[in-house]
Amino acid sequence: MEQDVKITITDREGIAHEVMAPTDMAMNLMEVVRSYELAPEGTIGTCGGMAMCASCQCYVINGTPLPEMQDEEEAMLSEAFYVKENSRLSCQIPITLELEGLEVELAPES
Repeated sequence: MEQDVKITITDREGIAHEVMAPTDMAMNLMEVVRSYELAPEGTIGTCGGMAMCASCQCYVINGTPLPEMQDEEEAMLSEAFYVKENSRLSCQIPITLELEGLEVELAPES
């Protein structure tokens, strides 16, 4: 039985998109943004989701519980532009049932 979770992603133009993300395809949030083409090609996930570029940085708007930030992600965010307290790399957020209702905003392109 396939289960999707509803996630609201605000793009860089400030437009909110409610999307359904599959939990059974081992995708991460950056790949969902790409599959819905919510950021121009080549401006998000340029490192391929290895926490090496911060092009997929997003701001977590609500209190949806997320996996603990790992060292690579923390190090990358410490060097990125436009970082806020609620910044995360969307490639480091796997799509799971716990993400139901998540709201994020894409950080400006740096």
